[in-house]
Amino acid sequence: MPDWQKLVRQQLSGLALDSTEREEIHTELAAHLEETYEALLREGLPESSAIQRALSQAGDWQDLRRRIQTARTKENIMNDRVRQLWLPGFLTFLLSACLLALNQIFGPKPWALMKVGQLPMVLFFIPWLLSLPVVGAMGAFLSHRAGGSRRAVLTSTVFPVLPFLASIVVVFPVSLIFDRFISHNTAPISLVMALLGWVLAPGVALLAGGLAAQFLLSRRLDSRRSESH
Repeated sequence: MPDWQKLVRQQLSGLALDSTEREEIHTELAAHLEETYEALLREGLPESSAIQRALSQAGDWQDLRRRIQTARTKENIMNDRVRQLWLPGFLTFLLSACLLALNQIFGPKPWALMKVGQLPMVLFFIPWLLSLPVVGAMGAFLSHRAGGSRRAVLTSTVFPVLPFLASIVVVFPVSLIFDRFISHNTAPISLVMALLGWVLAPGVALLAGGLAAQFLLSRRLDSRRSESH
């Protein structure tokens, strides 16, 4: 019986993957070829014919190598994106939302920015804003630890305000259109104030913590590199 592991290693020797992934692919493919070979022998085929039929399952080895390389590269990119961006961003958003809910239930009344004779246009939850630098630092740390780029670290830091920003960007043009037909329409100015209260102010607080964390992490990494030299 042929050594399927050795054969697969020779044919797929050019795979640009780490040793663990490469060994996993070699083992899986060798096991598949061996199962096919043994099944063909049970059907009564001669050994040489069974080997040829089993090898034909792989087809063009160069094409197979290219397809495996492409599939694994895309898979690794998606896994990195989840670890470096989506997971830190989601955790940052969840923590921010929980702190805001706790502030609304147990915290002091929010500070209202209003115009004389009108309802409050925007509310500032001061304890929540003061806690956001820690939230931003957490998002930056998680993304940085997962090997995220500066853009991924920055996005993870300000992730909690992105849904609010997206909502305002979508609604604002609509309010401008309807402002022509509705007298005394306060929607545009309300959206501008919401941008201040729910995007700009918390965004600055998140960035303060995220940039500080990124600076400290970069300093620590530089010091380790200098010590290694």
